[in-house]
Amino acid sequence: MSAIAGILVTAMVTPALAVTGIAANNSIGMFENLPSYIKPDALAEKTNIYAKKSDGSPVLLASVFEQDREEVGWNDISQFVKDAVIATEDPRFYSHGGVDITSTLRAAAQNAADTGSSGASTISMQYVRNIQVQKAEAIQDEAERDAAYKEATKTTLDRKLKEIKLAIGLEKEYSKDDILLGYLNIAPFGGRVYGIQSAAQYYFGVNASDLTLAQAASLVATVNEPNGLRIDIPADQGTNIADNQARRDKDVLPSMLKEHKITQAQYDEAIATPVTPNIVEPSTGCQTANPIAAGFFCDYVTHIVKNDPAFGADEDTRWNNFKTGGYQIYTTLDVELQGAAMSAVNNYVPKTYDFDLGASLTTVQPGTGKVLAMVQNKDYSADPEVTASNAGASAINYSTDFDYGGSTGFQVGSTYKIFTLAEWLKTGHSLNDIVNGSPGTLNLAQFKDSCTGGNGGTYSVKNDGGANPGNVSVLNATRDSVNLAYLRMAQKLDQCEIRKTAEAFGVHRADNNPLVELPSAVLGTNEIAPLTMAAAFAGVANGGVFCTPIAIDKILDSSGNELPVPQSTCTQAVDPNVAATMAYAMATVINSGTATASNPNDGIPHIGKTGTTDSEKDTWFVGASTTLATAVWVGNVVGTVSIRNTSIDGVSGGNVRHAVWKQYMTDADGKFPGGAFPTADTKLLNGVQVPIPNLGGMTIDAAKAALTSAGFDFQDGGAIDGAAAAGAVESYSPSGTASKGSSITVYTSNGQLRTIPNIVGLSPNAALGVLSSSGIGLSQVQWDGPSDSSARVTGTNPGAGNPIRAGSDILRISTAKAG
Repeated sequence: MSAIAGILVTAMVTPALAVTGIAANNSIGMFENLPSYIKPDALAEKTNIYAKKSDGSPVLLASVFEQDREEVGWNDISQFVKDAVIATEDPRFYSHGGVDITSTLRAAAQNAADTGSSGASTISMQYVRNIQVQKAEAIQDEAERDAAYKEATKTTLDRKLKEIKLAIGLEKEYSKDDILLGYLNIAPFGGRVYGIQSAAQYYFGVNASDLTLAQAASLVATVNEPNGLRIDIPADQGTNIADNQARRDKDVLPSMLKEHKITQAQYDEAIATPVTPNIVEPSTGCQTANPIAAGFFCDYVTHIVKNDPAFGADEDTRWNNFKTGGYQIYTTLDVELQGAAMSAVNNYVPKTYDFDLGASLTTVQPGTGKVLAMVQNKDYSADPEVTASNAGASAINYSTDFDYGGSTGFQVGSTYKIFTLAEWLKTGHSLNDIVNGSPGTLNLAQFKDSCTGGNGGTYSVKNDGGANPGNVSVLNATRDSVNLAYLRMAQKLDQCEIRKTAEAFGVHRADNNPLVELPSAVLGTNEIAPLTMAAAFAGVANGGVFCTPIAIDKILDSSGNELPVPQSTCTQAVDPNVAATMAYAMATVINSGTATASNPNDGIPHIGKTGTTDSEKDTWFVGASTTLATAVWVGNVVGTVSIRNTSIDGVSGGNVRHAVWKQYMTDADGKFPGGAFPTADTKLLNGVQVPIPNLGGMTIDAAKAALTSAGFDFQDGGAIDGAAAAGAVESYSPSGTASKGSSITVYTSNGQLRTIPNIVGLSPNAALGVLSSSGIGLSQVQWDGPSDSSARVTGTNPGAGNPIRAGSDILRISTAKAG
């Protein structure tokens, strides 16, 4: 066949060679020196991204493609299509060896007589050309790609010779059916539609196996001029449909009848059938996942593929593989939870408001790291024109890091306190340790930082709402989110170690910069993505084992082979006893503390922590059951409007986070009911209880020395009204016993109080004498009753044993006649 083809090529190209002066007999040598083998590459196919239902069945979220193609098998294509292609393009397909001798001779005669320009391209030759075009389009470098495409499509003699030689080689390697199948899967059908299956679905809304004769003939008519004969151009915008029908009726159907592929009756019926497209737009891009608010999650998945070296050596290669590789990506997204999340956010947070209002909800599964839900109060769109004109649309994913399509994060407020709590328990402190929660100005030099060497200056802090709780237990400081208590806890710790503990739970800034470890960071000044916080809280709920979040369960390539995907890595962030005791404290937040409005009260145990930033521009609640951890953020995307002082659709802004979390978790608990959290460690809960020394009457220095010696922290509460001598200890809190290391606040007396003695039964003169010796002056006495020598005291107000300020407070003395 190769030798015969060489002779035929000589005949066909002789006129052209004569012009160049090359001898005709050289053409055989030229032909023999050409490459003889071409291997079809894997075809560019669309990638599909799926979520999953409760039963595990997949739900298509979106498709992403450069070429809309779905490769199918031989039995998945209508026989009408196969017959139409052969009859129209290459009637002797099954009898020639890649080159149709009859057509080649005819082309040679036409070329010699200069009466035509027939190329005599067989299906095999067309397949070769399409393979070369496909190879060119797969090149990443734009200049190289353009050059290769030009080479594959140029109308020159050497390209035709090469095409013939490669077609002959192709037929030595593959069966006729395989070549025809490959041709039908690779062929362009106009625009971004490639392959007979996608063409059938797009133009007629059916599978390739279900095409009618008329439909099959119309699609085969298209391959002659894909963009000129595509039938998705309306009649009022061009003649495509009319031109397609003309080629169908004048070329394709007559050829099928001539080759006895159809009967006269079938021909007549098809001719009488107008070309009537039923255009079905393919699911293109992540915006098609908006019906279940999954566009941002879909975008997150695409960024995982772009960023992970498992999918290619560099981002361009990974993205090209993603768009052309025909991947079937099965994600972790749970359709039911996603729907519940969408409902909760839509119910309480409008897409647009008087200011740039944002909200997100993200759920991570403890123990697996699977991201099960991800929504925000915007519609996803990557179209700049849409986002510029529609404030309810965005391309920025509020839930994720900047490198994964997200923002640069949001300050997390007091949700960050759990990492100070973790470090507190890790270093042997307990929940019942007493700390000073009173407002004040802190000396930053008192904060240890083994990484940076420490801090300088002062830090003036207030509690939320201006609260002044005095000495509180760490448990209550957590429940009520007492800022000063937590900062004073941090003074006993190492700022560097608090940061490391946060990092052990996977916490990092959304902008990829290092976590700030200044004392203010204890109160949540780092800007972090909601997904990161949800994953960290999942680590607490999982016994202290943190699992990196993942969004992909499985990926199959176009051949059905499973590809490696990013796996969750689980590490022990804190000891299980520490995690259990953290959970005990965090349960009080939702049961009786700052997050009671979030509690579903459905019998499922929950833990959590609220967070509100300076100026109330960001509000958070992050919480978890043993099966689900969910972060809800409501705040300013840009700006500093106080969320707390704003009403959002009739709900107090500060409560919106709670309303969203409560509605969503009530639904989610029904599907993923959590169990009981492990019991708190007794030692970490109660600490080592030791007696507090009796400090009454001591000087302040002596009291400090006694407390320090006993293992307590000393806090000078200042002078108060007292009956003790000025400067002596009047009182201290707590008293009795406390856990070792607790803060004991000592108050000294200003010497202004006197203790009222018991004077009941005494005569007025005797009573005045006793009062005077007690430091209570005559000017402070008011008599209620007779005050002569025959009277007797029946009572005092205030009563005996109570304090009274010397020289100012009034003591009322009741008297009555004796006898």
